[in-house]
Amino acid sequence: MDRLILLRHGEAERDAESGDDFDRALTLRGRREAESAAVILAAAGFAPDLVIVSPAARARQTWAACEPAFPRARPQMEPRLYSADADAIRRLVEAAGETSGAVMVVGHNPGLQDLAVVLLVEAGEAASQQAGMRRRFPTGAAAVFAFDRHGRPRFDAMFLPEIGAVD
Repeated sequence: MDRLILLRHGEAERDAESGDDFDRALTLRGRREAESAAVILAAAGFAPDLVIVSPAARARQTWAACEPAFPRARPQMEPRLYSADADAIRRLVEAAGETSGAVMVVGHNPGLQDLAVVLLVEAGEAASQQAGMRRRFPTGAAAVFAFDRHGRPRFDAMFLPEIGAVD
């Protein structure tokens, strides 16, 4: 794997009709966040080969909104992603990365946010950058990391839905 894109699902409804968190759907704003993230990521050249998607409704719908921007990406539903912590997400990504150049994860906090912070620390990013990631990884946000041939991360970009790409 040479690139990792961590994409948090778009804004979801507060409660699903079923009462189950797993079934919460995207709001209109959430669909717009997902579409916007995909367009900006694709325009910046951050296109995944493989997309690992949580099977929760809001994550599946986020990927559905993103998919037109990434027509060559192979989606893979991953049940373990729904409640995965940072370590579990990393193991999933590393296994998938053995056969894919660029991997995108469409999932949930706190796992995605925690993994982004770990990668920022490993990349040697400034404490202020790490603190910013600890404070905020909102719905529709994406963090992009590149990896060298030794598997060391480098922070590429952060996308926040309300302001676009931030370096």
